[in-house]
This record gives sequence, C-alpha cells and structure tokens, in this order.
Amino acid sequence: MKLALIGIGQAGGKVVDAIVDYERRTNTGFVVDAIAVNTARSDLRGLRNVPESRQVLIGLTRVKGHGVGADNELGAEVTAEDVGEVLSMVDDLPVHEIDAFLVVAGLGGGTGSGGAPVVARELKHIYTEPVYGLGILPARDEGGIYTLNAARSLQTFVREVDNLLVFDNDAWRKTGESLEAGYGSINAELARRLGVLFSAGEGDGSGAVAESVVDASEIINTLATGGISTIGYASVELDRPKRGLLSRLSGGAADAVDAADGGDSTNRITSLVRRATLGRLTLPCEISGAERGLVVVAGPPDVLSRRGIERARTWLEDETGTMEIRGGDYPVGSDFVAAVVLLSGVYDVPRVKELQAVAIETQRDMLAKRESSAASLDDLISTGDDRIEPLF
Repeated sequence: MKLALIGIGQAGGKVVDAIVDYERRTNTGFVVDAIAVNTARSDLRGLRNVPESRQVLIGLTRVKGHGVGADNELGAEVTAEDVGEVLSMVDDLPVHEIDAFLVVAGLGGGTGSGGAPVVARELKHIYTEPVYGLGILPARDEGGIYTLNAARSLQTFVREVDNLLVFDNDAWRKTGESLEAGYGSINAELARRLGVLFSAGEGDGSGAVAESVVDASEIINTLATGGISTIGYASVELDRPKRGLLSRLSGGAADAVDAADGGDSTNRITSLVRRATLGRLTLPCEISGAERGLVVVAGPPDVLSRRGIERARTWLEDETGTMEIRGGDYPVGSDFVAAVVLLSGVYDVPRVKELQAVAIETQRDMLAKRESSAASLDDLISTGDDRIEPLF
C-alpha cells in the first residue's frame, strides 16, 4: 500500500521520521513521500530522514517559530491560517501513485493535537484517496493539560479521518528509561508494525509471490469501518539447521526440512497471531466486538503455511465475533516470522474512557481556578470605598 505521510508537531514528525527510516532500511517502498509540519523551528531541525525541502514551518506571524506551548486551540488556529502552505507541498506529491494519506500526530501537545484534524479535514475535501490518522496518546504522568488536549483532539480527529489508528504511550513506556531512549524505542516499534502492515503485497525484491496477497484494497476495506483501530504484533526467530554446499545444490536436505516443518509452521503461525492479538496492542482494548480484522504473516516463503493462516483467521473470527477477518502472507527473506493483526472499529477501550474522565475533571478544575484567580485579583487591587480610577 502506497502512503503519503504527513507528520504534524513534534511527536508526529518523529514518528514519520522513524517510519521513513524503517522503509529505507527494509527497502519495501510503501512510502511515496513524507512531509513534516511544525510551529517550532527547533523540532524540524531534529529530523533526520525528512529533508528540509519537505518540511513546513507554520504560524510564523503568530508564534515566530517557537511553537504554541501545548495550546492546541492556538495550534488549530495557526494551522487553519497556514494550511495552504501544507497543501501546496502536498500538491507536489505524485497523488496518482498514492493509495492513502496518513496524518500522524501526538494528541497531548499543541501543534499536532490541534493541527492534525485541520490538515485531515482539508485533505478529505480535496482528494478522493482515504485519509487515515495515527494519534499518539500521552502517558498518564504527563499532566492534566496534556490529557485534556488528548481527549479534545481525539474527539475531533476521529471525526475528520476515515479511520484513526491509536497508539497509547502509557502502555509502552518502560520504567527507568530516559525520555529520548524511551520514545526512540516506542517510535521504532510503531514503525515496525506499520511497516509490516502497509508493505505487505509490495514484495521485498526477492521475486517471491504471496499465496494470498494482502493488497491495498484489503487494508482499505478493513479500515472502512471508521472509528478507532489498534494493531498487534508478534515475531519469532527461526531455528534453522545449517546446510552444507552439497545439500544447497541438491535441494534434498531443504526438502526434508520443509516437509518436517509443515506442522511446526502451522502451529507457529497460529501461536504468533494469538500472541499478536492478546499481547500488547498499540491501544489495549477488548477485542470482542471489533467490526473487522486483518491478519498479515511475514517470513520466508517455505515457512508460511496457508493452513496456519486459515486457522489463525478462524480463531480471530471466534475471538472477535465478526466474520469480516481478512488475511494473507507476505514472503520476505528473513530469519524471523512475524504476525501483524489490525483490529478496526474497536469500541470497548478502557483507556479512552479513563482519558475522557480525567479530561473532564481537569477542565472543571481549570475553569474553577480561573474564576478563583479573577476574584483574588479583584480583592488584591480593590481599594474599598476609596476607588482609584484606572488609566483606561
């Protein structure tokens, strides 16, 4: 599936940077182009894989290149004012080669949180290709203002895109990690999941052809539910016997290994799909009730068992309660077998409910504080009966 990536804000730009890095290292070719948009000049300078020619600094007249300070209302305003600059860069893309747009943003800050829904809305007005979002939720300990930003942005973003993929930072951060190392590993993990999902069907240049190809239409149909989606991933390293020159030339030993591995391949794939589904999803949720699902199993062609993929799909149908489970294999030259599970249209998501509850409480406290501060200021400068006239 051919994507145009648009990263909005600091987190959005870094995730897009990581996806481009993954795509270049794996030579899979699913990224047609990538654009980074920000109100902070310093954030754009930190990108390594999105060139300066594909970067857009917005809001110069309002914030002078210093960012919006976690104010997502201001982020939305300056993006709306300067969205023409973003669209001008999108116009340079070979849109005829693109299957979909992916707008990426952290939902807790200011620029991405406010600007991503604006950009998504404008893209949907102009282009017929699907516009998907990737929203990153802040961790619980990042503070009430970031939680409030995320709740408001999520509510808006999900209505402006054809489907919103969500990644919860809180479910992935490890204790004791530095911020740079922690978010670096999270971005790499996210890039890996998206890379396997969206590059399926593109091939890895080896000439191997999938038995059941997962092409762009399969992904588009899975995401056609709208709403919120989550992605699971699991992989295992293959324990292959060493083969000598004679066996490599004759093929006899390889045939024996493949024949003996038949049952193991089936069990390995079904186990991987279960782990991907029941392990750490990008957004933890109850999988029962998901509207649609997609299974992609990637690895060397000789260990991609059709029976295993069919069994895994049947298992996922039983677990989710939906018959709309698509799937297929993705042959690649690798020492690993990996499974990616996309669950689209999930609604039983405790983290989102918690986020909304905390955001409501934060908003109430902020309003009460403003009213209290205004009254306190009146008390501070009041002169009682002997009133002093202000200058104007």
